[in-house]
Amino acid sequence: MAASSLLRSLTRVSRAPATSFYHRAPCSPFSAAAADAAGRGLAGLGPTAKGEKARVVVLGTGWAGSRLMKDLDTSGYDVVCVSPRNHMVFTPLLASTCVGTLEFRSVAEPLARIQPAVSKSPGSYFLLARCTGVDPDAHTIDCETVTEGEKDTLEPWKFKVSYDKLVFGCGAEASTFGIRGVTEHATFLREVHHAQEIRRKLLLNLMLSDVPGISEDEKRRLLHCVVVGGGPTGVEFSGELSDFIVRDVKQRYSHVKDYVHVTLIEANEVLSSFDVRLRQYAINQLVKSGVKLVRGIVKDVHPDKLILDNGEEVPYGLLVWSTGVGASSFVKSLPFPKSPGGRIGVDEWLRVPSVPDVFAIGDCSGFLESTGKEVLPALAQVAERQGKYLAALLNHVLKAGGGHANSKVEVDLGPKFVYKHLGSMATVGRHKALVDLRQSKDSKGVSIAGFASWFIWRSAYLTRVVSWRNRLYVAINWMTTMIFGRDISRI
Repeated sequence: MAASSLLRSLTRVSRAPATSFYHRAPCSPFSAAAADAAGRGLAGLGPTAKGEKARVVVLGTGWAGSRLMKDLDTSGYDVVCVSPRNHMVFTPLLASTCVGTLEFRSVAEPLARIQPAVSKSPGSYFLLARCTGVDPDAHTIDCETVTEGEKDTLEPWKFKVSYDKLVFGCGAEASTFGIRGVTEHATFLREVHHAQEIRRKLLLNLMLSDVPGISEDEKRRLLHCVVVGGGPTGVEFSGELSDFIVRDVKQRYSHVKDYVHVTLIEANEVLSSFDVRLRQYAINQLVKSGVKLVRGIVKDVHPDKLILDNGEEVPYGLLVWSTGVGASSFVKSLPFPKSPGGRIGVDEWLRVPSVPDVFAIGDCSGFLESTGKEVLPALAQVAERQGKYLAALLNHVLKAGGGHANSKVEVDLGPKFVYKHLGSMATVGRHKALVDLRQSKDSKGVSIAGFASWFIWRSAYLTRVVSWRNRLYVAINWMTTMIFGRDISRI
């Protein structure tokens, strides 16, 4: 269906008395009858009527929201997902796509495959939009369509969606710490389009540096890749990049092979959450593969260089910013109590206690101080576990008759959410990786490094990829890369 007709159809007639405002017509909101009603009422999805399925509105398609939607009982719930993207990103393998080890499709899982109801069930939808506001009293959210700068399309379209249960799973945004120039000149590594941008810029710089007449200094700048942040993402990207340089660049760009280098800048400890022995192993492997490690704090970022706290200037051709995440401006603007760090505050059952029928999971949520629990780290395994827990809780509420908005049914919610850390893994390139299975930094447990860890790392992530289709994609990509090398076409 064309975008224009789809957006025009998002309309409900509002001629009924106040008690039945947003009355849901018997036809689909995407039908011709609803489209004809455009301009005569308030655009959006109205509240569910008596006898209809309860509606769960999920904001976001990250690890938390996707796992929640996958496990929801769609025989009793309609699922409406509002998100700027229609897929989930398997973030642990995203760094591999930047250098061609994996193709982008291999790490993107379409939402319709995770939860088929959004494309098949009459009352379930995926809406390409972002939430701009919440009215807890009316049980509605304000939304605006996302066109991502596409030409020849409609202007952003605003509409409302009523909910019976609302789940915030809208994630977090990269932390820039207010450093000038980061947003304008650095590239983050959180979405597929970020990886595409890094790959295109990296290959562009390689080709430009081969053009006759480029000065020595300019060649060195163009081919200097700087990574800021020594966490798992920064280290994995640095390892993938150094492996790409050793195995592919030096063979196919022999004229400039001596100019390519990688610098990793970290203010504190590299891989600070890992065992000390593993941290030292990672540092040794990175240095051995040609990555320069710099201890420092970035103070300013310019289009072609960054300034450290000691005044040193570091020229770059590609700057990747990977210093962790924080609460987004949207989350900060919400009229809900906040946990330390500005996330949406939740209780032990992942409810937002100040409003009914509202929950928050993933990187956008954190335990309120009143619970006595620490805010959990922004990890994929935390988000996935919360999504699985909340889906079970909502399914339990549905069976008890409390699925609809403002239900007066008393429901025993069962056990509180408890997170148990399963360990951390990271690859450092050259068929080497780290596996740390301790539950915390201070506890004892298994921690290994080397080729065996790399095999465990690949095996674990291959089994965690959501669909069999993408598992096959990933396995084939790894095999072809091993045999033929990486694809360096700039498409």
